[in-house]
Amino acid sequence: MSSQSSGTSRSGQKTASGFPAERKARVEWVTIDDDQAGQRVDNFLINRLGGVPRSVVYRILRKGEVRVNRGRVKPPYKLRAGDEVRVPPVTRRNDAPERVVPGARVQRVVEKAICHEDDRMLVINKPEGMAVHGGSGLSFGLIEVLRAARPDARFLELVHRLDRDTSGLVMIARKRSALRHLQEEIRSRRVTKRYQVLVAGDWPESCTAVDHPLERYERQSGERMVRVSDSGKSALTRFRVLERFQGYTLMEAFPVTGRTHQIRVHAASQGHPVAGDDKYMDGAALKAFRSAGGERLMLHASGLELTAPDDQPLTLEARPSRAFASLLARLRKP
Repeated sequence: MSSQSSGTSRSGQKTASGFPAERKARVEWVTIDDDQAGQRVDNFLINRLGGVPRSVVYRILRKGEVRVNRGRVKPPYKLRAGDEVRVPPVTRRNDAPERVVPGARVQRVVEKAICHEDDRMLVINKPEGMAVHGGSGLSFGLIEVLRAARPDARFLELVHRLDRDTSGLVMIARKRSALRHLQEEIRSRRVTKRYQVLVAGDWPESCTAVDHPLERYERQSGERMVRVSDSGKSALTRFRVLERFQGYTLMEAFPVTGRTHQIRVHAASQGHPVAGDDKYMDGAALKAFRSAGGERLMLHASGLELTAPDDQPLTLEARPSRAFASLLARLRKP
């Protein structure tokens, strides 16, 4: 068998992200390169067979239609460089909705928001209101927009996530080796993340850290929430007061752990929810914030300090949006 480059099948077809645009009724053999190595075979197939239900992916694995080096594998199998993967002729469901392609305008917005780029990674100052990825009713998010804007990119993957309504710095890996490096740096707590956050009320100067375990749960409506709970996972956030206003405090927050909604729930647990937070701020406080001109969740990932995949120190800063800055300017007026 002859080898081929990343994402190139023996049919010779390539498209954005190196994946075939239309799947033909033929078997393909794909040779795994260094950038693809390390991922589970089920995730590899889910990405490659875009539009095919996950149930189909697991069925063809279970039936042995997918082979690696001519042998059967189970979904958790981690691909290695040089592996030969047999991809069976699977067609997309006729009733599955077509993927929505992000338009040129939103692609330009994301490209202009790039604040660091090298051959291993990108860092983007994500706008508020944009999810980092599609799903849960969203046709696309930041990563899908970036892939559409860069159809020749062989590898683009999120390193970490921000809430949809939180703005700020998001890292994107351009190589699988970079993804592994950056995620290990985060797991080992060697990445410093700094946030600007405006909270309701007068935050006490003595409260410099909140160390409460957090637990995810769902309301009866299906809305996903997080609460402080002894049965939750450990979570630690450090806080520092920057500026005080009538009714609000501007803070810096440093999440030591990376739990869902961590800063938002830790701030709310102290009686000082993040301004504009429609999940954890009570109705009266949220209404008062809106009447004062508040337009967004006042949480912005403003800084990153880390060792980049090239082993060089990297420090990045990103300004918040105009809506964030405008509200602070109004609060500063006597």
